[in-house]
Amino acid sequence: MNLDHYTYRVTWSPEDGEHIGLCVEFPSLSWLAASPEKALVGIRQVVTSVVKDMQDNGEEVPQPMADREYSGKFLVRVPPTIHRALAIRAAEEGVSLNRFVGAKLA
Repeated sequence: MNLDHYTYRVTWSPEDGEHIGLCVEFPSLSWLAASPEKALVGIRQVVTSVVKDMQDNGEEVPQPMADREYSGKFLVRVPPTIHRALAIRAAEEGVSLNRFVGAKLA
């Protein structure tokens, strides 16, 4: 498993007054630092440590999102009134409902 494939984010935390490093695959982990660069280094070190600990204990390690396969399909449930409104808008634009909703999500 390549730890470089995990999805890392760095953002400003107004509550803490510092930058916070995050990893999407490990939502409970974070690292605070004065600079974005140090926050990224910190969260990467925490993830490395946690993955090693999980492996040592025989726990299942989350697969990086970048390495997962996606079908391009997912189901969204909406009220019938919204479904109807979307279908009408798609028809007005001369496209399928699927194409219309996909464009709106993009």
